[in-house]
Amino acid sequence: MGKADYRYRLEPGRSHPLGSTWDGRGVNFALFSAHAEKVELCLFDTQSLRECGRYPLPCRSGDVWHGYLNEARPGWLYGYRVYGPYEPGRGHRFNPHKLLLDPYARAFAGRFHWVDANFGYRSGSPRADLSFDRRDNARAMPKCMVVDPTFGWGRERTPRIPWAETVIYEAHLRGYTARHPGIPERLRGRAVGFAEPGAIEHLLRLGITTVELLPVQAALTPRWLASRGLVNYWGYNPIGFFAPDPRLIGNDPGEFRAMVSRLHAAGIEVILDVVYNHTGEGNETGPTLIFRGLDNASYYRLAENPRYYADVTGTGNSLDLSHPAVLGMVMDSLRLWVEEYHVDGFRFDLATTLARDGSGQFRPDAVFLDTLRQDPVLAGVKWIAEPWDLGEGGYRLGQFGFPFAEWNDRFRDVTRRFWRGDPDQLAELGTRLAGSADRFEYLHRPPWASLNYVTCHDGFTLADLVSYKHKHNEANTEDNRDGMEANFSAGYGVEGDTEDPAIRALRRRQRRNMLATLLLAQGTPMLLGGDEFGRTQRGNNNAWCQDNEIAWFDWSGISAEDEAEIDFVARLIAFRRAHPVFRPPRYLHARRRDEEGVADLSWYGVDGMELSHDAWHRSDTHSIAMLLNGRMGIGVDSRGGELRDGCLLVVLHAGVEALEFSLPARPSGRWQVLLDTASEPPWRERPAGHSLRLQGRSLVLAELREPAR
Repeated sequence: MGKADYRYRLEPGRSHPLGSTWDGRGVNFALFSAHAEKVELCLFDTQSLRECGRYPLPCRSGDVWHGYLNEARPGWLYGYRVYGPYEPGRGHRFNPHKLLLDPYARAFAGRFHWVDANFGYRSGSPRADLSFDRRDNARAMPKCMVVDPTFGWGRERTPRIPWAETVIYEAHLRGYTARHPGIPERLRGRAVGFAEPGAIEHLLRLGITTVELLPVQAALTPRWLASRGLVNYWGYNPIGFFAPDPRLIGNDPGEFRAMVSRLHAAGIEVILDVVYNHTGEGNETGPTLIFRGLDNASYYRLAENPRYYADVTGTGNSLDLSHPAVLGMVMDSLRLWVEEYHVDGFRFDLATTLARDGSGQFRPDAVFLDTLRQDPVLAGVKWIAEPWDLGEGGYRLGQFGFPFAEWNDRFRDVTRRFWRGDPDQLAELGTRLAGSADRFEYLHRPPWASLNYVTCHDGFTLADLVSYKHKHNEANTEDNRDGMEANFSAGYGVEGDTEDPAIRALRRRQRRNMLATLLLAQGTPMLLGGDEFGRTQRGNNNAWCQDNEIAWFDWSGISAEDEAEIDFVARLIAFRRAHPVFRPPRYLHARRRDEEGVADLSWYGVDGMELSHDAWHRSDTHSIAMLLNGRMGIGVDSRGGELRDGCLLVVLHAGVEALEFSLPARPSGRWQVLLDTASEPPWRERPAGHSLRLQGRSLVLAELREPAR
């Protein structure tokens, strides 16, 4: 399309599918708006990005406006102007002076610029958002792009990793690749960089089965943040649910498809962290960019006074998934990422918001959750819930039902507190190590439903968790007020970096302790990317706005000691994969015993005796052993085969001083130490009934060797 002001005639077209759809001859445009009075399609010159024509969509079918343009092709740029009442007191904020994005746009061209014209009201007016702004914002807006969705997948096959065998690696696509020496500089920070052999080889070295990528959908940097020279790095501020963020792919969605294809070829799944609970338009003082101008009263949850938003997300607004059109948009988006990008699952940010009904109450049988469960496209992929939001009754761990896995913050907190040496942690720790049956079993969910983690993108990295007692978020320009306060962290005598060899050794051992606790617990483990080699954010526990060295992986700084830590994590993952007793299909409750009287799961104290009820609740106890007995079988795996294993013993000692830990007298045989976080191999065997010497703050893993016949 050139710069000339062409004139086109739109045919009626179809009301389905929504968005811009190229059929090989022309493009069908369809847009939902229940309260609009008129909708104009705006076309733009592909070189100058200037508007060169407006065309009313000729038909309305129900609440969908549509038209068909014969001449249109992939690469054409467009947007919408929507006419209707501007009555904030009734929930309507139509303003045809504002160019609006298509919620179903597959790609964007051009950059967004913060100017006052992006607001539907007159900035600075004493009437605030009740005023009306007549300035045209088109030059400051990105443009929607018509795309050809075809891609040559070839013989690509999805890995289909069973949940019980899944090991997740959470990473930011840009942060992982921005400084990777094995990725050509021109590809760093982009999806194609993540698909480079050097990037994939590290994941394979660790034994990762699944990467969970922070949001990749098109997102917006808030104005106040941009004015400080910072960006929305994490991406939790979406404005386009169908389009990869241009920062990650340029203008070519094929880059993202190529990345997924190469990861699949390596046997690695791709899960996307998706944000359907809110948008980047903020509250009533935010800009008019997309949903607010298309049909504010339909897309958003409004307060009792509809001028304001019912905000349970802490971002200024909440999408209303109880509305059929909004629910349909989210479902269409999810299906697109599965069908056109071949992703393997989703982690739903603030999932409680998605399961609130029209009155704002959480419901385990919410329309969104039930719609997911019956969808034939989405039924075959993994679903992960972040089971909370900021609204009333928002904490819902364990209530999302099958087939969800859920982020288990109870595992995170008790692991941190136990290894820090806090009192009264033993009973909670035992429950979490055994798969959190108290939270998940009552709804007939298997142990993998507990998605265990010690660190994630939101908070300290593992290295910072053992190096800082306090958060240091000054670089975020909010006077260190942002970020979590309850980190359960420690610096062990020094805040931040130190050259003291004793403190450095202790911090490294504590990292190993928590990594081993994570990977030897029942449930699905999630490793924060970079924790395997001590990635630091310099004490920043809220690096959401740091698209720089604070949040990027520093691959060049990996030392020989760090390489040993990577090998340590790889060894743990390989051990977990080789021993199904760490990933059983059912919960182990000591109800089954073998011929020696040893239960499938037993707990022992320092004296080698099974823990009594009182011992579980002694506040000064900092040591425990978990014995897992797989000799009698632990169930049937996902392929129908019987799962059998040996006997494994995990001894966790969070006390400061060394001690002698008596080994259980039964089962008989000799215990071979396979791992000791306080020392390096080789490790010696120990007869049953004898003892292990544990260094202060250490973890030992041992396997029973049967006596000689």
